[in-house]
Amino acid sequence: MANIAPTTSGNDANRTYRKMTEEAVAPLVLKLGVPTMLSMLVTALYMTASTYYVSYLGTSAVGAMGVIFALQTIIQAIGIMIGQGCAAQTSRLLGAKAYVHANTLASSSLFLSLLFSSLFALTAWAVLEGLLSWMGATATILPYASTYAQIILLACPFMAASYTLNNLLRSEGLAIVGMMGLGAGGVLNIGVAPIFIFVFNWGIAGAAWANALCQIISFTILLSHYLRGKGSLQIHFSFISKEAAIYFSIFKNGLPSLTRNSLGAVAASVLNLMAGRYGDAGVAAMSIVGQVMMMTNAFLIGLGQGFQPVLGYNWGAKLFDRVKTALDVTIAMGTVLMVALGLLGFIFAPEVVGFFEVNDPDVMNVGVLALRLQCSVAIIVPVNVIGNMAFQVIGRTAVGTLLAATRQGLFFLPLILFLPGQVGLLGVQSAQPIAEVLSFFVCGYFLWHFRAEVRNRIKIQKGAEMNSA
Repeated sequence: MANIAPTTSGNDANRTYRKMTEEAVAPLVLKLGVPTMLSMLVTALYMTASTYYVSYLGTSAVGAMGVIFALQTIIQAIGIMIGQGCAAQTSRLLGAKAYVHANTLASSSLFLSLLFSSLFALTAWAVLEGLLSWMGATATILPYASTYAQIILLACPFMAASYTLNNLLRSEGLAIVGMMGLGAGGVLNIGVAPIFIFVFNWGIAGAAWANALCQIISFTILLSHYLRGKGSLQIHFSFISKEAAIYFSIFKNGLPSLTRNSLGAVAASVLNLMAGRYGDAGVAAMSIVGQVMMMTNAFLIGLGQGFQPVLGYNWGAKLFDRVKTALDVTIAMGTVLMVALGLLGFIFAPEVVGFFEVNDPDVMNVGVLALRLQCSVAIIVPVNVIGNMAFQVIGRTAVGTLLAATRQGLFFLPLILFLPGQVGLLGVQSAQPIAEVLSFFVCGYFLWHFRAEVRNRIKIQKGAEMNSA
C-alpha cells in the first residue's frame, strides 16, 4: 500500500460530517440504506440462485445448500462481528472528528478479520465431516455438502474480510461503494454458476467455485477503495495497532453481532437436524424457506444498516433531535416495507417455493406452510432488528448483546428443540414465527425506554440552550 499519513483528507471528512449531521434524516437513511439493501439483496440472491441451480441435482443437493448456509453464516459472523465492532466506534469517532483513532481501528479490524477467518478455515478443514454432520447433514446430504465446503473454505478469508470492509464503508456513509463491491461479485456468481455446474459439468462443485470466485472479486473491489486513499477512513499497515485495548474494543462492540450471527448459525444447524427427522425433503424445504426469508430480510437489514451510521454520527455529535428522528423514520419505513413483502410472500408462497423446481411434493407441502407462517409475522420484525442495531451502534454492548440473543438464542433454540416433540413437523415450521413474536416484546420494551431517554436528552439540551441565551 502507498504510504498514507495518519490523518484523513479534511475536505472528504468535512463533507461527510456535514452530510451526516445536516441533511434531512429520512432521505439520508434511504440514501445510505438503499445501496446497502441492494448489496445485501444481491448477496442473498446469489445464494438463492445457487440453490435454484443446484435443485436440478436433486433434493439431497438442495438440502446440502441449507447446511452450507449454516457454515457461511459462521464465516460471515466473523467478518460482520469485527466490521460492526469497529464501525460502531468509527461512526461515532468520525462524528466527533477523532480521525487518527478511527484509522487505527479500521486498519486493525481488517487485519483481525483476515487472521481469525484463516484460523477458522484451517480448523474447519480438520474436522469437516463432523462439523457438517453437526450442522444437519444426513448421510445422503453429506457428500454434496462436503464437496461444497472444501472449496468455499478456501475463500473464507476473502468472504469475512469483505463483510468487514463493507461495514467500515457504511460507517463513513459510503454505502454505494460497498454495494458495488458486494454486488459485482454477486452478479458475476449468478452468471458463472450455471456455466460451472451444467456446461463444465462440475455439479455442486461448480456452485462452490462460482461462490468462491465471487468472494475474491468482492474483496478486491472493496479493498481497492482504501488502496486508492479514498473516503474519510484510511487503512495502512502502519496503522495496525499493537495495543490489546484496541482489539478488546472491537470485540466488545462487535459482541452483539457475533452473538446474533453465531446463534443464527447454531439455529440453522439445529433446524436442519430437526427437519432431517422428516427426511431430506424436510431439510430441503426449510433450506428454501431460509433462502427466501434471507432475501426478504435483506431489505430490512439494509435499511437498518443505512440507519446505523446516521445514528452513530449524530449520537457522537450530540444531535439528539436527529437521533430520535432517525429511529422513528427507520422503524416506520421498515414496518411498511415488511408488511408489503410479508403479504406478497404469504399470497404467492406456492409459486415462490415452486420456483426452485424441486419436483418433490413433500418439499412443496412443508415449504409453503413454513413460508406463510414466517410471512405472517413480518410486521413485527423491524422492531426486533432495528432495536438491536440501535443499542450496538451507541455502544450499549450489554443490551445490544441481549437483544441480539433473543430471536435465535433465547427463544428459537428452545422452541425448535421442544415443539417438534409436541406437534411434529408443525413445530419445525412454526418455531421461528413464535420466536419473532416473543422477541418483539423484549426488543420493544428496550426500544421504548431508549426513545424516552432520547426525548429526555433533548429536553435537557433545549433547557441548557435557553439558560445560556
